Parts: sequence; C-alpha cells; structure tokens
Amino acid sequence: MSIQDLIRPTIKALKPYSSARDEFQGNSDDMVFLDANENPFENGVNRYPDPLQRTVKSLLSELKEIPQSKMLLGNGSDEVLDLIFRAFCEPYQDNIITLPPTYGMYSVLANINAIGIKSVPLDENFEPKVDAILQQADEHSKLLFLCSPNNPTGNSFSTKAMKSLVENFNGIVVIDEAYIDFSNAESWVSQLEKYPNLIVTQTLSKAYGMAGIRLGICYASEEIISVLNRIKPPYNVNELTQQKAISQLEQNERTQEQVSDILKERDVLVDQLNSINYVAKIYPSDANFVLAKVDDATKRYNQLIEHGIVIRNRTTQPGCENCLRFTVGTPEENKILIDTLKSI
Repeated sequence: MSIQDLIRPTIKALKPYSSARDEFQGNSDDMVFLDANENPFENGVNRYPDPLQRTVKSLLSELKEIPQSKMLLGNGSDEVLDLIFRAFCEPYQDNIITLPPTYGMYSVLANINAIGIKSVPLDENFEPKVDAILQQADEHSKLLFLCSPNNPTGNSFSTKAMKSLVENFNGIVVIDEAYIDFSNAESWVSQLEKYPNLIVTQTLSKAYGMAGIRLGICYASEEIISVLNRIKPPYNVNELTQQKAISQLEQNERTQEQVSDILKERDVLVDQLNSINYVAKIYPSDANFVLAKVDDATKRYNQLIEHGIVIRNRTTQPGCENCLRFTVGTPEENKILIDTLKSI
C-alpha cells in the first residue's frame, strides 16, 4: 500500500492556508514588510515567526544528518502526533494499534479524533508481541505506535521485533524516540530512506532540557512531511520557542555533558535502589528514569509525597502492578530521594 493510499481523501483535496510569510519567498534583508497586518514597532516579537522554522531545522539537520525537507516541527510532540492522526485516520472508521504500558497520549489523541484503538500489551519482558500485533491489524489499522525507549518501562525494544513490524505492518509506523538521547541504540532516523511508511518523532523536552518551550520534531519522507505541512497551523512554533531552541542547539556539547551526568546518576540511583529491602525489581532503563517494583506502590508513593518528593505511581498500567517511576534528578535530589526511601 502506498502512502497516497493511506492519506485521508479530504486531506488530499485540501487547499492549504497560505500565510503572508509563505507567499513571500525572497531575501528578507532590507525589506519593508507591510503584508501581514503586524504592529510595525520593533520589540523582538512584533513580527510573525518563520512558519517553517528554517534556522532551527538547519541546526537539527547538521546534528541529525537529515535534510530539512524530511522534518516538521510542532508545538510539542503532542501536536506532531495529532497532525499524524488527522492526516491518516478517518474518524469513526480507522483504528490505531498501541502497545501498553506506553505513553498515554496515543490513546487520548485517538479518542479526541474519534479513532478506534486496538491494544496489544507488551510481553512479560516489555517487548512487542510481533505476531499478535500483525494479527490484530486490519484494513483500517492506519497507525502503529512504538515508543522506544518506552515510557514508563524504560527499555528499548529489540531491533529484530521493530524491523519486523516496520516491514510487515500495512500502515504508518510511528517510532516515538523521546528518550533516544539517553540510549546506546541507533535512532531509526537513519532508516527513513529504506522505509517510506516510517515516521520518527523526537523532542527537545528531555535530553535538551527544553520542556518549557514545547518543541516536538517529526522525521519522515518528503512525501509524508509535505502532507503534514499542508495541515499544520501556519505559525505553529512561536518566535520565542524558535529563539530558545536555536540557542540550546548551538550548545550541543553542553547538552551531551548533561546527558552523560544523568546517565551516571541513573547508575547511582539503580545501585542505591537495589539496597532497599522493599524494592523487589528494577527494570533495565535506556531513558532518564527508572521503573521499580515495590511491595506497595500506592503506600510508598504517598509516603514520598508526605516527605515532599513527587514521583509517578504506575501501578494502574498493564504489567506495572506496584511499580514506581523515578526520574533521575541532580545528585542532590537523588540523595534526598534515596535517603527518604531508606527511612520510610
């Protein structure tokens, strides 16, 4: 099945909105802009932002070795995911496949867009059940979401399983790599040329420490990116976000140092958690958090709250009974956490 066969008919027929900044394609130096009904008095944000975020994309292009034509930026990854739903899923007709326990927004966005959900839980090792997933898929299964490294489990899925799914699922495979910068696994961005049905999403919210600016990234074929560009809001990434992203991306060495520090602290956290008698199991992590099974997750969660520490109680998630998720903090924060866990 081709990508064109997967696109909703209404999206194919859509005439996209053309903003003032879309229509003017020339060199902006020394130009007088009287086209967008902006306030003319300069204050740094009186002009509309670049609708295609070219400077941000140029920096990402250098870092990821991917051409700008194969990327789309969004107001957080959630906007990127929502655009994917609207491009490929027909309301009240199509469905998606999710692999719980996983990121909850896939199901939320499906419900918002009136899309069915087929859930195929991960196995006891938190790996995809390839045969079961492919058996569940039908002609209306348009999207398959693979979160790797996975949230909340922290593990990266096996390359063999993911390759089988990308090659055999007759729809779009979305690989969510929000935590890829903490993993030794190779990003699937390098496989875009090989798999036209592949979309890879990343973010500046985790390793790059930019959760507050809301910037999500989508990497895909030019064909898919062109479809998403047709339906995205004209100025979906604001000027302040773009400026902050540029500043952070230009300091990539600092980001890598912080990632290295977080990974060292993750090892310390795991080592200390192993010494706590009510911690039954610590799951392998390729992310900036650790999932641990305890004797009574709700009890321990509430005890930590009483001591001024907020973590995530994941006990209601499939396969995560009595599991707590600990984000790796600073050395000082992690010491407070461990000292408190040992005292309760």
